[in-house]
Amino acid sequence: MSEKMELENQVALVTGAGEGIGKAAAKLLAAQGAIVGVLGRTEETVRATVEEIRAAGGRASLIVADVSKPADMEQAVANLTGEHGRLDIVFANAGINGVLAPLDELKPEEWAETIDVNLTGTFLTIKYAIPHLKKRGGSIVITASINGTRYFANAGATAYACSKAAQVAFAQMAALELAQYKIRVNVVCPGAIETHIQDSQEKRHTERADVPGRTSESVIPLTGGAKGTAEQVAELVLFLASARSSHISGTPVFIDGAQSLVM
Repeated sequence: MSEKMELENQVALVTGAGEGIGKAAAKLLAAQGAIVGVLGRTEETVRATVEEIRAAGGRASLIVADVSKPADMEQAVANLTGEHGRLDIVFANAGINGVLAPLDELKPEEWAETIDVNLTGTFLTIKYAIPHLKKRGGSIVITASINGTRYFANAGATAYACSKAAQVAFAQMAALELAQYKIRVNVVCPGAIETHIQDSQEKRHTERADVPGRTSESVIPLTGGAKGTAEQVAELVLFLASARSSHISGTPVFIDGAQSLVM
């Protein structure tokens, strides 16, 4: 545990916390003194994150919920705040890549699933958290992407890109609406990061949606092509969640090693 506890006794909710960026952020927030609600769709992965936090001396609550389901998220927030009496930080991180396919091949239900998890899931997570954040103020951080915000040539990823672009608009609208309650809302926009989000990704005929002459995704100027890490994104989340970013709201922050500037 770090000697400097920036988030001592604050309560944080982290969605998609069973792996990748969510897991790294949950562990870092706990290391800085926060009590973390570790939320994910499968108990196995969420439990692993909780156990790692507790083994390091941190505090965490296990929450199994589907961010796209209103009843799940309402109950998840109620349970966390009921147990700990407050909520200070929300990291709306859960997301999927969804099916990548040309528009005329993408099924309506595939489009809907990506939008439901990425965009509606963000809305539901924050909607049910707001009444608790209003009591003391707080910080909301949303995981979007360079896709749909700076980069638009990921073949077949229209649903994903649209969901990520909408998350930025959502955050900026929310930042204005919630400013009077001292609630800050910001967005992290990662580029290529070493996670397992692509392991279950389905691609169909994406070559039909590709752009001639598209720049290789491996071009990351800062690292010579090496992807970023979940821990690097977690450090940015900590900054945006803490008092160190007290005058920052409504801001997308790109964390991609300048990748999106050359693609």
